[in-house]
Amino acid sequence: MTSKRLIPILIALFVFCGLTACGQNVSDQPDETPKAPAKANDPKQLREDIGEMLLVGFRGTTVDDKSTIVRDIRDYHVGSIILFEYDAPTGTHHRNIESPSQLQQLCSDLQKYAGGNLLIGVDQEGGNVTRLRAKDGFPTTLSAQAAAEAGDKAVEENVNTIATELNKAGINLNFAPCVDVNVNPKCPAIGRLGRSFSSDPDQVVHFARAWIALQRKQGVISCLKHFPGHGSAKGDTHAGLVDVTNTWQEEELLPYRELIASDEVDMVMVAHVVNKQFGDNLPASLSPIVVTEKLRNELGFKGVVVTDDLAMGAITKQYGFEEALKMAILAGCDLLCISNNGSSYDPQMVPRAVEAIYQFVQNGILSADDIHASAQRIRALKATLK
Repeated sequence: MTSKRLIPILIALFVFCGLTACGQNVSDQPDETPKAPAKANDPKQLREDIGEMLLVGFRGTTVDDKSTIVRDIRDYHVGSIILFEYDAPTGTHHRNIESPSQLQQLCSDLQKYAGGNLLIGVDQEGGNVTRLRAKDGFPTTLSAQAAAEAGDKAVEENVNTIATELNKAGINLNFAPCVDVNVNPKCPAIGRLGRSFSSDPDQVVHFARAWIALQRKQGVISCLKHFPGHGSAKGDTHAGLVDVTNTWQEEELLPYRELIASDEVDMVMVAHVVNKQFGDNLPASLSPIVVTEKLRNELGFKGVVVTDDLAMGAITKQYGFEEALKMAILAGCDLLCISNNGSSYDPQMVPRAVEAIYQFVQNGILSADDIHASAQRIRALKATLK
């Protein structure tokens, strides 16, 4: 073949190889066209998702356009509120709750500013853990222990009283029932306050099941606490670090195991106790082993995981504010409780939290997809109320 005839053939082969990548189909090649960012990575969406993950406390029995909490809802997309009767930093009463009519108006106004999309929660267990107090005009309630000792009917009446009052006030989330097994009746945070139904985990399951069902009838979400078990503790995580390694028992998981298996659990609160039996020395709320491996993977919980209050001494005395937020998210928690009701009050706590989490994502420390997944779990839970 002459060189003149060879040149056109070589040109044709060159063009053909260029088009087909030397034997590969063009459609198999990587698409170099710039892709639109994933929804979770969109800055606006990311900030909205971060706000959805915050469970926030504030001061005030009324709110208006100038209130800090209204700013936080409007500008930082806060999706959940926690109310208190007592203000710990000042040692004074009526932080958010002073009467039935006032509370109803407060909840109504908060929902108005949030477009009706807030979770508004309290700790209304009854007995010693009561935010809606009888002396402020609310019904008298029994502790979990007292009601359980009186029997099924007493528990039913007690929960109906609590759930009806919460519904009437506009509160749609109760951080109850407490399903800690009463392993140590002298536990300062549980047994001594009558917060446990029983030392028998089967009885705890029985009464917790009734509690969940009765609150659901009133449109109130239940939250089981304090995972993986606080009932054997010798200390109180409000004051500082509590290690239950040598006292915790496997039976303390039974209420969670059984209620999760029967799909009765919407939310679980993770405690700040340290339990080295699980393989690390972190507070449970900051531990991937406890939250992700144990609660999510082993027990199969697919709902919302909320931290115990990150303003408690067990956290604040060991970790910085931003560090605790980061660790809780890395552990697998969805809802971050920042009550602003610890040793001090910071009106800029929400902006600080949102910016810190946003920067952790920008720096590759946290995943925008994980943030989005947590926010979606919370939104799905809210949708059950509608």
